[in-house]
Amino acid sequence: MLKILFPKFVYTKIVMALANSFASEHGQRMVAMTNATDAARDMVDSLTLRYNKARQTAITTEISEIVGGSEALKN
Repeated sequence: MLKILFPKFVYTKIVMALANSFASEHGQRMVAMTNATDAARDMVDSLTLRYNKARQTAITTEISEIVGGSEALKN
């Protein structure tokens, strides 16, 4: 009886260890991809804010120049 059950027991333990290893690796990859996605999203948000501030500054400068030119023509 032991000659039959022991090899099956060892085989089952090896298969379970491999399955756990693959599941752990897959889980770590998922966590890494989630972290990378979050970091990329934060970077996009930061760059969008920078772009919008620079754009707003350029627009404000242009409007100031137009108003200044208009005031100069009035005088």
